[in-house]
Amino acid sequence: MSNKPEIQSANETYAASFGKGHLPMPPGRRFAVVTCMDARLDPAKFLGLEEGDAHVIRNAGGLVTDDALRSLVISHNLLGTQEVFVIAHSDCGMLTFTNEEVQEQLGTDVDLLPFSDLDASVRASVRRVRESPICAESVHGFVYEVETGRLREVA
Repeated sequence: MSNKPEIQSANETYAASFGKGHLPMPPGRRFAVVTCMDARLDPAKFLGLEEGDAHVIRNAGGLVTDDALRSLVISHNLLGTQEVFVIAHSDCGMLTFTNEEVQEQLGTDVDLLPFSDLDASVRASVRRVRESPICAESVHGFVYEVETGRLREVA
C-alpha cells in the first residue's frame, strides 16, 4: 500500500494555511547543518528551527561527502551562511555493517562509506569542511543522542 494519498492529504492541510512564501532564499540564521537521514532525527525540532532558518543537508551517516561539500560551498558562497554544524547520532546504522558485507550481498562495488567510530567520523567531516578553501570557517561537530534527545559536542 502506498503512502501517497496520506502525503498528498497532509500537504493539502499544510498548504491551506501556508503563509511563508515570502521568505528570502538565504537562510535567516546564516548556518547550515549536515546530519543523518535517520527517521528518528528531526533537526528542526532538536535545533529549534523554523522554515527559512537554515540549510539542512541530510545523507546516510551525516557525512560531509563530495555532494554535501558541494551544497555547503553553495550555501556559504552564494547564500551567505557563515557557520556549519556537522551532527551525527548515536545508534547509527552506518556503524552496523562493512562495505565488504553489503557489496557481496548486493553484488556491487559501490562504497557506502560505513564507519566504526562515530566521533572519528564527525571529526573527519568537520576537518573536511575546515580544509575547504571555499566553505565557512566556523565549523562545529556534535553527536545527537537518540536515547535522550541531547547534543554532545565532539572535540
